[in-house]
Amino acid sequence: MRMSRYFLPTLKENPSDAQIVSHRLMLRAGMIKQAASGIYSWLPMGFKVLRKLENIVHEEQARAGHIAMLMPTLQSADLWRESGRYDGYGEEMLRIKDRHGRDLLFSPTAEEMITDIFRSHVGSYKDLPLTLYQIQWKFRDEIRPRFGVMRGREFYMKDGYNFDLTKEDALHAYNRHLVSYLRTYERMGLQAIPMRADSGPIGGDYTHEFLVLAETGESEVFYDAAVTDISMGEREIDFDDKAQCQGVLEEFTSLYARTDETHDAAVFAQVPADRQRTARGIEVGQIFYFGTTYSEPLGATVMDETGKPVPVHMGSHGIGVSRLLGAIIEASHDDKGIIWPEGVTPFDVGIVNLKQGDDEADAACEALYKSAIALGLDPIYDDRKERAGAKFASMDLIGIPWRITVGPRGLKNGVVELTSRKTGVSEEMTPELALERLTEIYTGV
Repeated sequence: MRMSRYFLPTLKENPSDAQIVSHRLMLRAGMIKQAASGIYSWLPMGFKVLRKLENIVHEEQARAGHIAMLMPTLQSADLWRESGRYDGYGEEMLRIKDRHGRDLLFSPTAEEMITDIFRSHVGSYKDLPLTLYQIQWKFRDEIRPRFGVMRGREFYMKDGYNFDLTKEDALHAYNRHLVSYLRTYERMGLQAIPMRADSGPIGGDYTHEFLVLAETGESEVFYDAAVTDISMGEREIDFDDKAQCQGVLEEFTSLYARTDETHDAAVFAQVPADRQRTARGIEVGQIFYFGTTYSEPLGATVMDETGKPVPVHMGSHGIGVSRLLGAIIEASHDDKGIIWPEGVTPFDVGIVNLKQGDDEADAACEALYKSAIALGLDPIYDDRKERAGAKFASMDLIGIPWRITVGPRGLKNGVVELTSRKTGVSEEMTPELALERLTEIYTGV
């Protein structure tokens, strides 16, 4: 993409109404624009990152054997009355009527609807296990929407639902989701710690939240510092292997890590003093097992091996896809702007022409730009007739992980400058070597 042709409405000054770093930088970097309180338009660069995060979620869900679908944002109130949640959910639910006076609601979650789909089409234990999920817009009418996409009213969310014959099978689904979520977050450059949490209005006895440590986090968290040394890394996971998935769960949850809602001071005191940590965390996902809480009132049963109808065991599993953008920025930025991890960056490399209009510099940048695309990279070329300082400031603000700087002085020696946004370290090398280095970083080849 040539920056002169891209829609990137950056701001030089911090917006006065943006209270936290991610909100300020998303506005300044031209990623979002507020449409109403807690509701945002996603501008091209923000939308591009949102799609990258969504694709990672889809890939890891497919790897775990989960099946994608899509449900409507508007739901009938009748289903929620069946489950008993319509009146109890609270004012966060946006309730509306259609022209015929029928009660509808804008989906805050979809346990009722997915259960209705299941009970309409699945009747035998032979069809289990089954996990369905969607990535869809949700709406919760927060009383005080704030912090940009971190606590908006409209948000983009992955919500998945497992259906199993027994509690044992459903807990394997729970473990499977935990493993897939750990892989998902690491691919996004995040360390999201699973912490024992409160189930809230979803219900259920088993639940973990995934929290990214950040000073601006809404939750106070208490944890054993050793938990931050664990990672999935490159290990291969067989998601059908119950023992392996259970082992990963135990590895990541045996050390103390809890939100303030479930914190137990007596248990925390047993953690070695030098490893006790208190911090703030941003919730980016949560998994639940709630058994037959929804299947019993909604009649979601299957025939077991004896021909007896039994309610299925269920769980729900969410990832806040739009919220993840804010969490990544909160965890990865400096005073100049965003620092995108390579796995989610909107562009792989920024090309800066120090002397736009110089024949040699223009030709070298054009060659670099076309070669990068041919190699499968996604470059953004700053071809604007701006001073060099303004171009550098733009690249730092939007946070592209790597920058290639091209100028007449370097070209006389046959070199360009490759700069890491994360470390600030620059190296001079030939254009060919710079592209080779980037291709290896992004493709491993």
